[in-house]
Amino acid sequence: MKQRIITAVIAAAIFIPLVILGNLPFLLLIYLMATIGLYELQKMKKMPLSSFSSLLSFILLWAALVPEQHGGMFGYIYQHKLQIFLLGVLIYLIYTVVTKNSFTFDDAGFLSISVLYVGMGFYYMFETRQEGTNGLYYLFYALFTIWATDSGAYFFGKAMGKRKLWPEISPNKTIEGFIGGIICALIVSILFYFFSDLEHSAVKLLLISILISVFGQMGDLVQSAYKRHYGVKDSGRLLPGHGGILDRLDSLIFILPILQILNLF
Repeated sequence: MKQRIITAVIAAAIFIPLVILGNLPFLLLIYLMATIGLYELQKMKKMPLSSFSSLLSFILLWAALVPEQHGGMFGYIYQHKLQIFLLGVLIYLIYTVVTKNSFTFDDAGFLSISVLYVGMGFYYMFETRQEGTNGLYYLFYALFTIWATDSGAYFFGKAMGKRKLWPEISPNKTIEGFIGGIICALIVSILFYFFSDLEHSAVKLLLISILISVFGQMGDLVQSAYKRHYGVKDSGRLLPGHGGILDRLDSLIFILPILQILNLF
């Protein structure tokens, strides 16, 4: 527990000031975290990181992360992200033939999904932060809601957890913890309603908090499924006591695209 607290304090001391700064400093952090996240997934699957396929996956990821704000400098890449990604998928398929299936269709599918999963999650993290004058509030609202959900799920699960939520994926999670996470998320929405400048009604904030909590916990289960499928305990070792980047940000990168697609932020 002591190691977890120390790591969390150090990580927050780096992360939060860069979130507040936004713009290029935060974008550079986004690129770094996303690159580490994709590296963690490839390592999880024991893919050769020095291979052509791995290099291509990082190029596709970096293209996916180009934000609207910097579209002028990298205008072609920003405007043609979908075409670039589809071209990458076609190259993967050609590569299966060139390598005589030593690079398999399963590998191609894994890398394609991983680029989308990591790329879109971190892309929308930056876009949320840059969302007008309220971007900082939106991102902190999502962050605190996720953190409250995680804490609520842990403590409610410890105190009252009896019924397993999804034992095949994550044996320690309980239905009581799941509900406790939602309750704590609702408390965050009430606090933000009274003490922030978010221009949403109390009812809308409550509904958004439920959405963040439910799908945030689903994002955590998705990462647990990744790890269980590939037989690893943590996605990485970058954060002692916590695991890797994806272990800490799995819920956030899962929920932010949903919030943006539904135009709730």
